[in-house]
Amino acid sequence: MTFKLGLTGSIGMGKSTTAQMFADLGCAVWDADAAVHRLYEAGGTAVAPMSKAFPQAIVDGQISRDQLRQVIASDPTALPRIEAIVHPLVQQDRADFAANHQDRVCVFDIPLLFETGADAEMNATACVHVSRETQRERVLARGTMSEEDLDRILARQMPNEEKCEKADYVIQTDGLDHARVQVFDIHQDILRKLTHA
Repeated sequence: MTFKLGLTGSIGMGKSTTAQMFADLGCAVWDADAAVHRLYEAGGTAVAPMSKAFPQAIVDGQISRDQLRQVIASDPTALPRIEAIVHPLVQQDRADFAANHQDRVCVFDIPLLFETGADAEMNATACVHVSRETQRERVLARGTMSEEDLDRILARQMPNEEKCEKADYVIQTDGLDHARVQVFDIHQDILRKLTHA
């Protein structure tokens, strides 16, 4: 049996770093953001349907995230239409990964795990968490978005505290060593469950 762990958390909470810690323990990791990148690049399965719906978002045969951001900012109906195209393709990519990986533990790194209902496919869920102040500092330090951009993203997501309440495990990412210990403990707990399954 493969144990599917859904890993989630709001932007800047340390989800990618935590996913890598699971990978370091030998878990197979599927990354929703990486899947979207594959779908958006030239030849990706999202390019054709998106070019019909949003031709202005296609640059050099691939979907431009910058152009998409402008479309979303100028058209309030755009985001649900984009999601209606992209979410099923991401779901298919995730299903293909699950079918091709028979590892004991597969971790699915999904920012919108609860929002999209993908938690129903998982054996358990884990949410990364850090204070809002640290979250803002981390995201703004990247230099890739403004405070307004961050606020817009957070407004579309379930509050992280709510995600933590829904999750089976909560990982405090206030320091690498602390996070690593928690990831190790969760992994051990999952292996115990698999042994007794």
